[in-house]
Amino acid sequence: MKGEFDSAVGRRSFLTQAVPACAGACMALCGMPVPLLCATSRPQEPHKFDVPRDLTMSVRQRNTREYRALIDFVKVLQRELPEPELIRYLNAYSAAWGRQIGEMQARQWGDTSFAAFVNQYRPPRYSSTLTHEVVEDSETAFGLRVTECVTAEVFQAAGLGGEIGHAAVCNMDYHWPAGFNPDFRLERTKTLMQGHDECNHRYVKTA
Repeated sequence: MKGEFDSAVGRRSFLTQAVPACAGACMALCGMPVPLLCATSRPQEPHKFDVPRDLTMSVRQRNTREYRALIDFVKVLQRELPEPELIRYLNAYSAAWGRQIGEMQARQWGDTSFAAFVNQYRPPRYSSTLTHEVVEDSETAFGLRVTECVTAEVFQAAGLGGEIGHAAVCNMDYHWPAGFNPDFRLERTKTLMQGHDECNHRYVKTA
């Protein structure tokens, strides 16, 4: 779960801030008293994934655009291959992708300590593309509970959730830590992509 590093590698990098509307500005634009405005108009604030970052595109829209080529390619393969074979190829692809990201980070940062690796996941980092909290934090283990993921939602909306979406995207998470440092690994039993109620990431230092 990429400014953040993922902005360079095209993953989880779409930071945004929800900017609430100002009552004074609304009054000036609408030309009506504040009491009347409040009484007649109570717009529901959009979800953070849907708030435009640059006034033209929300995080969800940007994520959809970033993954469009991959989604289209997976759909082509889906028509040509049996599902087990498709998943095998996608797992191989995402594994290589994850290792490359970890190796690139290690070269760029120089610091390959466990603390350096897990610090990148601490909220508020990725808070525009994930809803997550730290549930374990020690020198050898770091746990995250993720209850919303815009990438999972985008793949599910495209009909590519479940094991296909997991193989295409989520599988890379297992190979990223070892690419960064061979002594690190990810333990996980649930993902939103596969239809569970959360992603239970647990990064472990093994040596």
